[in-house]
Amino acid sequence: MSKVLSSLPVGEHVGIAFSGGLDTSCAVAWMRHKGAIPCTYTADIGQYDEPDLESVTERAKEYGAEIARFVDAKRLLVEEGFVALQCGAFNVRSGGKTYFNTTPLGRAVTGTMLVRAMKEDGVDIWGDGSTYKGNDIERFYRYGLMANPKLRIYKPWLDSAFVDELGGRQEMSEWLVEHGYPYRDSAEKAYSTDANIWGATHEAKTLEFLDAGLDIVEPIMGVAAWRDDVEVKSEEVSVRFEAGRPVAING
Repeated sequence: MSKVLSSLPVGEHVGIAFSGGLDTSCAVAWMRHKGAIPCTYTADIGQYDEPDLESVTERAKEYGAEIARFVDAKRLLVEEGFVALQCGAFNVRSGGKTYFNTTPLGRAVTGTMLVRAMKEDGVDIWGDGSTYKGNDIERFYRYGLMANPKLRIYKPWLDSAFVDELGGRQEMSEWLVEHGYPYRDSAEKAYSTDANIWGATHEAKTLEFLDAGLDIVEPIMGVAAWRDDVEVKSEEVSVRFEAGRPVAING
């Protein structure tokens, strides 16, 4: 049976999905400061909204990671995307709108691939920086158990000690500075992005409000087709299939 830990497992190795953002950077530093041994795992899923991805492992070590691994998961994500297309599960429709499952596919591959890498290193405690407000905390939990049924779960945002001390972005940034850790202050956007080799989504923050329009969005792929001054020209493309699988575009 899996066990969800409510407090930090001091003295033990704790694997964490590490993006290099404020939440996971602070979580790694805080765990090391409190006596755990953090080990970071970063998945390369073709996320073009992270321009400096290859430097993430070195940054993880700056925050106290004992192990910092970079896991190339692009090929598996492509394969999973093909399966979703063949099953008619690549997108869903709700309220007359199409939602592409690029982010859910990415979470499935990230969760399983990183836990497999952890298992190779003998790390059987798994966590991530997702908060209790969204569904990512449940996604990573369940996908992790698929890869290692003996996994124990420790999530900083379910630990009252972490939340009480570092419950917001301001508290986290101040804590890092006070304890001498590097902190790269990034400009706050009115929304967040999730990108991988299959596509990108723009969500959360201001975009969650019904009175917020798409005008605030600067798309990280494609063009802002909803704007009156943007012309989207039609284009013909050819896709070559072999044994029912796409293998080439325009060639």
